[in-house]
Amino acid sequence: MTDQQTPVFQIQRVYLKEASLEQPNSPAILLEQESPTVDIQLGVNAGPVADGVYEVTVTATVQTKIKDKTVFLVEATQAGIFEIRNLPQEQMSQVMGIACPQIVYPYLRGNVADLIQRGGFPPVHLSEINFQAMFEQQQQQQAAAAEAPQIVTQ
Repeated sequence: MTDQQTPVFQIQRVYLKEASLEQPNSPAILLEQESPTVDIQLGVNAGPVADGVYEVTVTATVQTKIKDKTVFLVEATQAGIFEIRNLPQEQMSQVMGIACPQIVYPYLRGNVADLIQRGGFPPVHLSEINFQAMFEQQQQQQAAAAEAPQIVTQ
């Protein structure tokens, strides 16, 4: 194999792209004795930055509420820049949908827990994620959507 055909996968950088903490109902909500509900949403995005260089982001939104009032809302996006070259197209989507998020996610977990704790709350630890299962589920949903009959109205 020549250098042009050798697969390349290298981490260039992992960084916190964006983070915010909101406590819209403080200080009154902090005096509540009721336990809050916690809602956690995750998302993964990937896109090219330059030739053979891609940014993969994992975003977490953590919202806690007591009744209908927000205790705190944390949104954080952890990103990684990866050099990925000479891979077949079907492997590219797997690398960017599974391998890259697995590298970035532990940094996101730490940053979210730290941000919540610095806001004066017990840390919320995001659970481990099986990115392969998540990727496969997304692929199945996309395939099902492509196979669904299209309704055309005129």
